[in-house]
Amino acid sequence: MKRILIPAGGALLATGLLAAGLAGTASADSDIAKKDLATSAANANAIAAFWAENNGAALKAATQSDIWTKADVSKLETKGGYSSDTKPGSTAPIGEEKKTTSKTQNVNLPKTIGKVFFVNGKGEKKWCSATSIQSQYRNLVATAGHCVYDTGANADVMDKWVFVPGYYQGKAPWGVYVGKQAFTHYDFNVYEDYDRDYAFVTVYNGVKVDGGEGSKNVSKAEWDKYTGLKDAKDVEISADEFRKGVLDPTSSEAFWIQEGTADEATGPDFPGAQLGKVEVRKGRYDRAGVGKGNGFKFGEPVVENVTAAAAAKYKADAAKDRDEYPATVAKDSRGNWTITHYFVQQWYKAGSSTKYFKTVFYIIDHKTLDAGRLGDAVGGQGFAWNQPTGKAVRVFGYPAAPHPDGNKNYTGITPKWCYGTTTKKLVGSAAKKIEEHVALKCAFTEGADGGPWLYNYLNSKRLGYVNGVTSTFNDQDKNGRVDYISSPYFDGETNTVYKAAAAAWSGKVV
Repeated sequence: MKRILIPAGGALLATGLLAAGLAGTASADSDIAKKDLATSAANANAIAAFWAENNGAALKAATQSDIWTKADVSKLETKGGYSSDTKPGSTAPIGEEKKTTSKTQNVNLPKTIGKVFFVNGKGEKKWCSATSIQSQYRNLVATAGHCVYDTGANADVMDKWVFVPGYYQGKAPWGVYVGKQAFTHYDFNVYEDYDRDYAFVTVYNGVKVDGGEGSKNVSKAEWDKYTGLKDAKDVEISADEFRKGVLDPTSSEAFWIQEGTADEATGPDFPGAQLGKVEVRKGRYDRAGVGKGNGFKFGEPVVENVTAAAAAKYKADAAKDRDEYPATVAKDSRGNWTITHYFVQQWYKAGSSTKYFKTVFYIIDHKTLDAGRLGDAVGGQGFAWNQPTGKAVRVFGYPAAPHPDGNKNYTGITPKWCYGTTTKKLVGSAAKKIEEHVALKCAFTEGADGGPWLYNYLNSKRLGYVNGVTSTFNDQDKNGRVDYISSPYFDGETNTVYKAAAAAWSGKVV
């Protein structure tokens, strides 16, 4: 059992947990680091909508976790035998599935596995692998610590963290489960100690979102205040509708005209002159004055929240014709894309072909349904700690990244599995400051990180005991290909963190 040593007062002093470790007992609450993810049901609802809207566009846009560089895919070194800090133990799984009478050697994939999606400190949408695990409230997910904490410059929990069991190409068959609270080991949270690269995350009840297709018409004032997804559409109307709308002081819509082939540009003081708007670039809008007149600002800029694909298309069109596509395309620090339109006034003497329009304002009206507790929906794997090494495990995950030599075996679309016997000796890596991992011969690449190592996995029930999570990817024969993966050794301290998470309640989103 390793202890982090920190310099203090000119000497190396062990942390306050060292005495408990030397006494051969598992440390208690001081090993546990807790951090909130979604702090309220309303916040969780918005996060679920972010991933599910537009038929799962954000889910599809995410790419696999990529914290390991090619240099990190190095050779593991043998460190010695494991040292139990408490007696071996286990917690039984939940949600048995029907037994199969098949005699084939095909592996029945567990319903509990899926992907965790999040936005990192760079604003990138990423994913790792994970599993549902048994807990008091059937609301717990097990994954790697680096799939919850951003170990880069941000040094905080990931944003918009969700678990999607059974994920497949933007689909969430059992719903989207938003993370409420992350439980990690103190040494990972504070020192980024990869010997403690595991996390247990409580999740709210799952939600199923309609994809954001529904919307409702609102006033301009409501539209301006609304911070969620919204849209504004220009609709052509008749001259009578135009006049009625302009004369109605209670109207919540913006009415304007557009020049036709027989119209003439004029000034606002011309008798009967009517107002139109012209879309311009941001620079011209910023220089425009405020008031009544040609070239003056026409209201506030109109901001559209769009998908990455829509933003890319607009940018491509603008590259061909900037005058036709003058709007500004931008991505914020969390990866959300917007298109901002700027308009100035143009007054017209109406002709025979004048066209009249009104701008209608909408906000997206999601229909969110409660999908129930995670464990009730897909079951939960058991948990085991201080187990002997050199035992058979079955590992699941969604590998996606290419090997260091560029060979790409996996797509990350469907889950894969590895089976074998873990190393009897603990392994480590000086470059990663790892001393107490177990390794398994397996060619998984990134994307599989966070996936469960299941001990005593019963193929007929699709259940076993989580006794590790994929943390690193390694090249033992130095041929440029990943051939071993490793996991932290799950000991009594791991059980301390797990027990705290397994007893934490989360609640509903809807």
